[in-house]
Amino acid sequence: MKRVIALSVALACAASAARAQAPTPAPTAAAADPIAALVGQLDLEKYKATIKSLTRFGDRRQGTERNRQALDWIEAQLKSYGCANTERLQYQYTQAAPGDPAPKRAPGIPSGGAGGPPGQGGSTLFGNRIATGVNTDPMQQPDEKLRALNAEPTPVGTSQRENVYCTKVGSKHPEEMYIVSAHMDGIGFGEAANDDGSGTALVMELARIFSAPGVETDRSIRFILWNNEETGLNGATAYVNQRKDLQGIESPKGSGNYPEPKWLGMIQHDMMLFDHGMPFQRIDGYGKPVVDDKGQPVFVAPPEQRLEADVNIEYQSVSKQAEGSAKLAWAFRAANDKYATHYPAAVGFHMTNTDSTPFMDLVPSISLRENERGQQIGSGWDPHWHQPTDLYANFSDKDFLLGLNAAQTTLAGVGQLAGVRIKR
Repeated sequence: MKRVIALSVALACAASAARAQAPTPAPTAAAADPIAALVGQLDLEKYKATIKSLTRFGDRRQGTERNRQALDWIEAQLKSYGCANTERLQYQYTQAAPGDPAPKRAPGIPSGGAGGPPGQGGSTLFGNRIATGVNTDPMQQPDEKLRALNAEPTPVGTSQRENVYCTKVGSKHPEEMYIVSAHMDGIGFGEAANDDGSGTALVMELARIFSAPGVETDRSIRFILWNNEETGLNGATAYVNQRKDLQGIESPKGSGNYPEPKWLGMIQHDMMLFDHGMPFQRIDGYGKPVVDDKGQPVFVAPPEQRLEADVNIEYQSVSKQAEGSAKLAWAFRAANDKYATHYPAAVGFHMTNTDSTPFMDLVPSISLRENERGQQIGSGWDPHWHQPTDLYANFSDKDFLLGLNAAQTTLAGVGQLAGVRIKR
């Protein structure tokens, strides 16, 4: 019996020693770096497919049936992703009749410097420039089917509009949240594939990934698709006016529910696909510069996405939250450096003309775009902006890849800030 006991003890000791000497299993990729695991789920074809689906509703002009159908489709998609806390915010918008005076807007930020004329948001327009504007003529759209789809005008007068959003509720701090947003309405009698199908698809893809089973965040993330951006940021402004005083209030008391968590940061997306660079002077087949009927040089956009294209992250330096916004912008720049696969990011301080503007004095706010809004878009760097040529078919995989890299940047940035993890 003593020999049996001794043998059992020896075997137990040997097994214990073997376990001690065996290498510890390597952590899974999700456990080692959940950000990398989630960024790896972003897929170019899925991103393109979402943009393509949005173009089925034409330019999604606010107040029209095609806009309402797009809202319904977006909401259904968000629910299908598991982002079940889906809601709508209603507000009233008044569309002036043709010939009525334009609504008054807040004065712009002083702009301009020694390099050129003033741009928007405090910028200066450097280098070659081509004219920009909004196409208001449906006959400029040669595709008869698309022209018919976009035929319904915005109704004159006051009527209801809606924003749609869903919320990933934080498991540790549901009373705090980051806002990740884009605008879903368009203009110009095209498909609004870039402006702003590209931003809308980006936000929807992030909602899909953060809502997947096993993905948890310490803090909440709200994914919002704004309406009425093209008419003056009306949807975002309505949200701020209706919700800003509800932040961080538990309702009902003791429930653990926070209908409007405290805003920690606002991240807006708008036009993500086209960074072909500064317009250049057109040359004819004989190498001769082309001029117009007044003898002025004709400038055109480069045909392909440039290798040095980048994701532009902007904040507004004259806002009340400028310091916090700058920190947020640089945190996203660092996230891009670590996790983006093809295109870098650049930080600028002239954020303007986008839905983060109504938030910028209340919470750190940034905007991600294909180009700087004031200096570069204002100089004509995207010839499809608000034009009938804003069509899915007019963008290449190199263009769509820029949008996907912006999605990688935001997923990584907000994932780090919200404290994302993947449960096995």
